[in-house]
Amino acid sequence: MMEKSDKGIHSSQAPKPVGAYPHARQVGSLLFLSGVGPRSRISKEIPGVTLNPEGKIISYDIEAQCHSVFQNVRYIVEEAGSKWENIVDVTVFLTNMKDDFSTFNRLYAEYFEDNQPCRTTLEINCLPTPIAIELKCIATME
Repeated sequence: MMEKSDKGIHSSQAPKPVGAYPHARQVGSLLFLSGVGPRSRISKEIPGVTLNPEGKIISYDIEAQCHSVFQNVRYIVEEAGSKWENIVDVTVFLTNMKDDFSTFNRLYAEYFEDNQPCRTTLEINCLPTPIAIELKCIATME
């Protein structure tokens, strides 16, 4: 069950935030999502990621992470009372643009075939957890 409060919206299905922030916050007719990664709420494992004993990434599957991050965004948007088709803006953070962009772009086109929000894609050198992708989204509320 999703929790709405003056402190934001907390999804019961998306992974818990890694810091002191809500999954989303509604302001007027807009829904602002915090950065969403591919982690699972029910497991400490990250889809498609193999870590060494020190917690460093040995290998990862960007396709598995893309499917998972899109699902997590959907959980938050829908639990907040909006829908996937209402996403109007997406900021994408990739840790390896050269190797991962083409796979990400192909999957993004499939997920957003009927709705094409504005998009910005950036390469960054790391994310707070051992993931290769994070999305920051804005959706409209009906």
